[in-house]
Amino acid sequence: MGTDKDTKINLFDTYKNKQEILIRRCTLDDLDGVIDVNERELPEDYPYFFYKSILDDYPESFLVAQNKNGKIVGYVMWRVEKAPSFDGLKYENKGHLVSIAVSEDYRRKGIAFELLSNSMSAIKKYRIKNYVLEVRVSNYSAIKLYEKFNFKTKGIKKNYYRDGENAYFMVREVK
Repeated sequence: MGTDKDTKINLFDTYKNKQEILIRRCTLDDLDGVIDVNERELPEDYPYFFYKSILDDYPESFLVAQNKNGKIVGYVMWRVEKAPSFDGLKYENKGHLVSIAVSEDYRRKGIAFELLSNSMSAIKKYRIKNYVLEVRVSNYSAIKLYEKFNFKTKGIKKNYYRDGENAYFMVREVK
């Protein structure tokens, strides 16, 4: 799938347990691991072809976190959407965070922060004007993470999730 330079993003130690975690681009071989993390950690499930289409279209911003044994313990994926600008006067590219998840045993170790940071840099290459995302109103830890990245709540999407929970719509301008 390319050279190590193409796929390796960074290696860091999680501070609490001194575990090495590699953040790198997702490959086709990783999709089963990504799906496993998603199905265990999030109520939203996607079909295999959905993950594959994101990987095919936006490989630079589809990243995984891998432990030292090679197991996928987290991921993040973005897509680009052409949408009206917030003033409605033109269309522009927006980086839309599709999904981010970290296995429960690996949370609160900076992995989600690293995934988000690296993937946001990568999605910028598509000349986006804004980063956008939806997050469950009850997901306080995710909301705090997004606020660290200067995302601002711009509204509420009523009954956004299949179970009827509302979502905050959050936005950050690209600088």
